[in-house]
Amino acid sequence: QLVAYEVKRMRAEEGNKQKILRHIKELAEKLYKNENPYPAVTMHKVQKPTEGCHLRLHQKPFPRLDEGTVQWIIDQATAKLQTAPPAVKAEKKCMVPSGPPIAAIRERNGNALANSARRLEVVRNCISYIFENKMLEAKKLFPAVLRAMKGRAARHCLTQELNLHVQQNRAVLDHQQFDFIIRMMNCCLQDCTAMDEHGIAAALLPLVTAFCRKLSPGVTQFAYSCVQEHV
Repeated sequence: QLVAYEVKRMRAEEGNKQKILRHIKELAEKLYKNENPYPAVTMHKVQKPTEGCHLRLHQKPFPRLDEGTVQWIIDQATAKLQTAPPAVKAEKKCMVPSGPPIAAIRERNGNALANSARRLEVVRNCISYIFENKMLEAKKLFPAVLRAMKGRAARHCLTQELNLHVQQNRAVLDHQQFDFIIRMMNCCLQDCTAMDEHGIAAALLPLVTAFCRKLSPGVTQFAYSCVQEHV
């Protein structure tokens, strides 16, 4: 029904947070009513006797119950139950028109996918420039790469690309390369969420123990020394 009737309304609401929230609340109420068609039945609570009440004097004896009256009350309740409507409401079947073609929805998703692909391409290109020592080109792309790190796909791409360079025995970097790679790793870890802990962060662990730079003969600094403060 949303696809059939509400597409125009949703498009009109784009950019207006109050209208969108009102629309979501309406939907939520409909869904809630659908799941909970009947109000909760109130239960009659029987009060418990107070502590020490059995020690009191002048206690009235519990009245003898009249069997006929009890049976009459039970019969009344049974009769009411038999005439009551069924507990589950009968489903009303209705035809919903197909609505607008899906091409319009695909178009919007297509744009998002294209943007995502462009970001990943920027990350790959920047890493290639760093390892090819094309630092001017890398510097131009660097701000865009750091922005891209907000997305999970870009963070995953970074770990994959760096892993390829480790496999090619290109883990020993010069100072400028080391600086660029460390900044990327820090930015990647900064934007990681708890969901990424066993994915992105775990994939970076072997990389931070592989990438290094020579500070002086016999002194090597590994990448983990610069990124180990992250939770």
